[in-house]
Amino acid sequence: MHPALSVIFFTTASGAGYGLLVWLALHAALTGNADPVIGWIGLPLSLGLVTAGLLSSTFHLGHPERAWRALSQWRSSWLSREGVMAILTYVPALIFAGGWLVFGRIDGAWAIAGLAAASLALITVYCTAMIYRSLKTIPRWYSGYTVPGYLVLALASGGLWMLPLTALAGEDVPSAALPVLTAVLLSAAIKWRYWASSDRAGATATSGSATGLGALGHVRLLEGPTTSETYVMREMGYRIGRKHAARLRQFTALFGFLIPVAVLAVLMSVPGTGTIAGGLALIAAISGSIGVVLERWLFFAEAKHVATLYYGEDFA
Repeated sequence: MHPALSVIFFTTASGAGYGLLVWLALHAALTGNADPVIGWIGLPLSLGLVTAGLLSSTFHLGHPERAWRALSQWRSSWLSREGVMAILTYVPALIFAGGWLVFGRIDGAWAIAGLAAASLALITVYCTAMIYRSLKTIPRWYSGYTVPGYLVLALASGGLWMLPLTALAGEDVPSAALPVLTAVLLSAAIKWRYWASSDRAGATATSGSATGLGALGHVRLLEGPTTSETYVMREMGYRIGRKHAARLRQFTALFGFLIPVAVLAVLMSVPGTGTIAGGLALIAAISGSIGVVLERWLFFAEAKHVATLYYGEDFA
């Protein structure tokens, strides 16, 4: 599949924003400390990432001005459900933000609003993942690892950005780093299993089965079905070399998982507050974000649509 930059930005930015919103809500519910530093930086950052991501997703549409129409198909479309849930998430999220930033309160009803926003954020990420998981025509996405991969990676990336805020507020970073480290390790395990299972999976369809001529022998394309590039060729016929994919996987593992895990391990052994802790947390967050962008680019670039069997691919 063609890795459109707008969709990559949407899934990475909104995932990190929703993940950060979950961590902010958990912080409020568990500590009750309405620290103004965390609130005034974390909440705008979280909602800003979500909003920027959602807006960028419309750039991939042929007619962005008609995006609102997708909301009407929520009974059958995961894309529509994602849009509806994204809008609903703003309601408790803004109430939660108002309590924290205006009244300095994150207890009681404000905490409930935060937890509701966190729940809706996770449901929204789930809907995003199901857009891809539900497509039987793209075998790599039609995997049991797609949904948990999206959910855990959102929590990991959001948690990595929560840690610099924790350090900036002067709170204990090592204790906060442990659950984030767990999320990063879990996301690494899921992504490794996703890659391994995708590589081992046999072809679900071939040019022979697609044309019904497989019984006659190997089927290959003599001429293309069109004389000019079509939407299918442009959006679904993207190819990435195996060598380049392997190298990008290595960079994904390095920036997305290995560096953050190593930095968080060091972070948990240094004093809980201060410049050093904040600097280490920022390095882990930046590295993790680079890794997520690479991971998401590969997620699209390595996927094959069965329609490409009619355009020269031997299998999908």
